[in-house]
Amino acid sequence: MALFGYARVSTIDQDVSIQEAALRNAGCQTIRSEKKSGSEQRGRTELQTLLDFLRQGDTLVVTRIDRLARSMKDLQDIVHELRGRGITLKATEQPIDTATAAGKVFLDMLGVFAEFETNLRRERQAEGIEAAKARGVYKGGKARINPDTVQALIAEGVRPSEIPRQLGISQGTVYRFVGEKVQPPIEL
Repeated sequence: MALFGYARVSTIDQDVSIQEAALRNAGCQTIRSEKKSGSEQRGRTELQTLLDFLRQGDTLVVTRIDRLARSMKDLQDIVHELRGRGITLKATEQPIDTATAAGKVFLDMLGVFAEFETNLRRERQAEGIEAAKARGVYKGGKARINPDTVQALIAEGVRPSEIPRQLGISQGTVYRFVGEKVQPPIEL
């Protein structure tokens, strides 16, 4: 049975060294760290590497459960996968140990609160954006695609249904850029 640590912070200017020290103190000899959002599991390569490496009888150790997942679904998915493979999850700063009934219950409760906190943060952010728009300060995000690029592809004869695949945008975006010039195909 081996202990493997996972440390995560959300932004580049945050530091994982405190988490790494706590994981070493907990007995982890292997620690994977990354600077990625915890709101979804996709894109967290260090976590995936660790999950792929863990074997039956191993223990995944985090400092707090929100370092592992910020959504209840991702947390449940990870815990379900670990449980199915005979791997235990522990947290150094919280009474979480999926080898015990009390630890499992506490894990579920903390997962609900982590998701609640994420939802509150999103609401506050949306409120802040609306207030900034009302003051004329917020102009929105930077455009990700140039409408002229879409128009040029249309002029070259590329079908509107093909453009999203080429540019990595949605079909709705294509039709918004081409407006009334091209109508979506009617499916029979």
